Amino acid sequence: MNDLIHHMISSGPRPVAPFSHAVEAGGFVFITGQMPTDPAAPEAPLPEGIEAQTRRVIDNLKVVLGGVGLSLGDVTMARIYLTHFERDYAALNALWPSFFEPGKLPARTTVGVTALAVGALVEIDLVARRG
Repeated sequence: MNDLIHHMISSGPRPVAPFSHAVEAGGFVFITGQMPTDPAAPEAPLPEGIEAQTRRVIDNLKVVLGGVGLSLGDVTMARIYLTHFERDYAALNALWPSFFEPGKLPARTTVGVTALAVGALVEIDLVARRG
């Protein structure tokens, strides 16, 4: 029996590749990496700078999480991809705690990559848990 549930969130960001916004399995929800695109204007230029792009990515992740009845408080793990790791890592770290309740940060891995879709500086994917 297949207990996977595949979600496409109608108000979510337009996918930049073929994927589901989220897939549920065994109480966990795996959120596809989101880009700093504007769901209301997918062709609009990306925000400038790591802080603005990170905020947009988090906003997009909130839309997907909300679409499956979850929030950032349900996130257990985050993976962050940066195209300019050495330049942007400290700024990301300074901003990151502001998205979560104090003392309740998810586990996290951050890696430097050579490029991301749509020319983004940052992409973030999440694992969340129901209950």
